[in-house]
Amino acid sequence: MAQRTFSIIKPDAVRKGFTGAILAEIEKAGFQILAIKRLSISKEQAKGFYAVHSARPFFDPLTTFMSSGPIVLMVLEKDNAIADLRKLMGATNPANADEGTIRKKFAGSIQENAIHGSDAEDTAAFEIGYWFAGYELV
Repeated sequence: MAQRTFSIIKPDAVRKGFTGAILAEIEKAGFQILAIKRLSISKEQAKGFYAVHSARPFFDPLTTFMSSGPIVLMVLEKDNAIADLRKLMGATNPANADEGTIRKKFAGSIQENAIHGSDAEDTAAFEIGYWFAGYELV
């Protein structure tokens, strides 16, 4: 059964001109892009999105980074979407990511790691709802 997940092409990858190449990798892996938009977000929006991490030491640098330039937000669908996207993205630290993964190809560091993807169904539901209204989902 088809499953939905959420992804962000992060500011570092957008800034370096990797958006098209990352979208091509996602589509080549069989994902259907149900909704997509490019935004520049405020630090407050980033704080709301990453609120689950508010007590963590990386929270402030993360929200500063995510609000530092345009991002591309996506709702993706395919069978086993969450696990398949996480495999396609690769390890959080691109130095540890498998060859051929998005982070191995396009990420510069553990902080600027090119892409975000939901880690579970409840997370995906929250993240999709945070950025997309129901009528925006094709």
